[in-house]
Amino acid sequence: MKRPLLSLKGQAMALLARREHSRAELRTKLLAHVRKMEAVAAEAARQASSMEDPLAAFLRPDLPAPVADDGDAEHDRAAAAALVDEALDWLESKKYLSDTRFVEARVATRAPRFGQARIKHELGRLGVTMDADTAQNLRDTELQRAREVFLKRFQAPAEDPAGRAKQMRFLASRGFGADTVRRVIGGRDDD
Repeated sequence: MKRPLLSLKGQAMALLARREHSRAELRTKLLAHVRKMEAVAAEAARQASSMEDPLAAFLRPDLPAPVADDGDAEHDRAAAAALVDEALDWLESKKYLSDTRFVEARVATRAPRFGQARIKHELGRLGVTMDADTAQNLRDTELQRAREVFLKRFQAPAEDPAGRAKQMRFLASRGFGADTVRRVIGGRDDD
């Protein structure tokens, strides 16, 4: 048996119960949920209209009414976006959704494995930016974090240039800056 679809706020709460989300990320997921709700409602209306039982035409109250295909898809998208934005505003007013809390959680989980550039890029892709204090903290701990990541993967800097280049590419792919990478691979401790 299929599970019934959650309401818009119910879906948002279910997603937020799993992990923190940025507003932009949650908006994208909720817009997809609205489209799914509309498709289920349209299918239910189609099935109900094909049945002979007059009670079968009754739609579940938690599903949106099916939208007639009048060719005004732009209006439908705007209405769905307005519903989602209203739900997001409600979540923020109740402190269930917070971009600041999302940034803190994301930085805390990513900082032990990645450099500042990678974390900053990921946050930008998710529609948020870190505050100045968080960015400064990442800059201050960048060298130590890079050393820890390096030592987890490699025991010591390679002796040959090809091995060193491989190690440098590894750290660079993790988002550590070129100066930090040179200091870790070169073994320099001058801070």
